[in-house]
Amino acid sequence: MNTSRPRRFDLIAFDWDGTLYDSTAIIVRCIQEAVRDVGGTVPSDQAAAWVIGMSLSQALAHAAPDVPPAKHAELGNRYRYHYLKHQDDLSLFDGVMPMLQALRERGHLLAVATGKSRRGLDELLHTDALRGVFDASRTADETAGKPHPLMLQELMAEFGVPPERTLMIGDTTHDLQMALNAGCASVGVSYGAHEPASFEPLNPLFVAHDLRELHEGLLQQA
Repeated sequence: MNTSRPRRFDLIAFDWDGTLYDSTAIIVRCIQEAVRDVGGTVPSDQAAAWVIGMSLSQALAHAAPDVPPAKHAELGNRYRYHYLKHQDDLSLFDGVMPMLQALRERGHLLAVATGKSRRGLDELLHTDALRGVFDASRTADETAGKPHPLMLQELMAEFGVPPERTLMIGDTTHDLQMALNAGCASVGVSYGAHEPASFEPLNPLFVAHDLRELHEGLLQQA
């Protein structure tokens, strides 16, 4: 494997849940429990997984279309209640830290572009393991949610990196569509929330089926 060739991308932005963080199944369960709590029609696993990556309010409204807007605040509170009960069960996928370290050693700028809240992401990024690993981040509650390109546009502007030198990596069509909308390349991962067949129209560089494939693919193509 040749890791000394010139970089194709200066900035690599990662989605969080389902891409770096093994949280898809628990997020699905928490969405379902929150909808049940407020009396809505509980979404299927597939329907709940599809909204992962959106901002929380957008995701819950889409997953529970029969819950009236007057109950959306309660719905969000119930989701947060269930998620907090499970947050200690969550962790990075095996292999994430060596991959990130290898990319940093090659000089890539690393960022997070996520549908999580700023508070939720910061709680993770300020842990000993992750402190200083990422150069920047954007969350859905401080800018436009996916697939709007603003997250990536702000990250590119922060570092002066053009779209053709920026790569977005994610597990949902929302991530890949955001990259397309921003004029950036993308990589899909199949082990998260969306079926990989849905990635094909969005033209990712490749689809990785586990962390080993993602790590090797980035060293070869990024």
